[in-house]
Amino acid sequence: MVLRIHLTARDLARVHLAREPDPVWETLLGLHQLTTPRRGLPVFAPWRRSARARLAEEHLAGPVRMLSTLAPASAGYWPDFLTPDASADGLGAAIEALHATPGQQVRQEMHRLADSYPLPQWARALAGGERHRMEEVATAFRLVHRAVIAPGWTGAAMTTEADRAMRTRVLRDRGVHGLLDSFRPLMDWRPPVLHVRYPEDRDLHLGGRGLRLIPSHFCWHTPIALADPALPQVLAYPVAHPPSWAPAVTRDRRPKALAALLGRTRARVLAALDTTATTGELAQRLKISASSASEHITALREANLAHSQRARAQVIHTLTPLGTALLHGELPPHPVTD
Repeated sequence: MVLRIHLTARDLARVHLAREPDPVWETLLGLHQLTTPRRGLPVFAPWRRSARARLAEEHLAGPVRMLSTLAPASAGYWPDFLTPDASADGLGAAIEALHATPGQQVRQEMHRLADSYPLPQWARALAGGERHRMEEVATAFRLVHRAVIAPGWTGAAMTTEADRAMRTRVLRDRGVHGLLDSFRPLMDWRPPVLHVRYPEDRDLHLGGRGLRLIPSHFCWHTPIALADPALPQVLAYPVAHPPSWAPAVTRDRRPKALAALLGRTRARVLAALDTTATTGELAQRLKISASSASEHITALREANLAHSQRARAQVIHTLTPLGTALLHGELPPHPVTD
């Protein structure tokens, strides 16, 4: 099944990438990875262990159950009011928008959710207009985000920023058509329609409103769009996860990997990756061989300082947040020798 997103010329001018991970999307999608056994993906195993420990320590079973009831991983629908467009400006703005959701929208979307499976009494009360229930939902977002998403925000920022840097590079070099084309095989850009693998078959006409593309750390396999075509449209999509993002892996490998970083050429490669580059561009820029550039990039990637991602025929390299911090003196390097 396919979601077909129809883009006019005005829509193409308004396609843009989210500036950073979206806190409400990451909270809900993180819960999917945490609470649903069939989504027990190995890449999230270290995070899942620490997240469960924090939830138990802070006695947050109730808030987790509340959010999981409203946005169940097993359902093909969640209420759109849970992921307001204001979330682009952070969790605080999203919570304000949550409180300001029109009652009619809450009722309609909760009734649609109720068509999927029976709702508990508190959820029926929310649908019935009991506004204090919305405060409980907002509190659940704050508590769960603080407990299981915020502690790993650097990891989410690393994977999403690496994707964002690659997409920005493609946008710079090949324009918005190249950007949309870079999502293959996840999405198939056949102008003027973006074909997206999706749980249901439907058409979405943007009508000049544009599209916010949200790279998501916890999204997996299938992009997610809003259900209501009248709302400002977004598309959350999964990003690649280098093995080194996981905390347990990083702790084991970093000391040995960092010990190889302070050679002169490697430091120049690190500085050159402050802007994205291909292996060939790095070799030309630094006047070294392509094989040498590849070797240094591999070492940086092993140390979780660089990230590489393929975009059609090219492999584009960029710094991770840790690499940027090291380059700009925001993180003292370990004292090692050449």
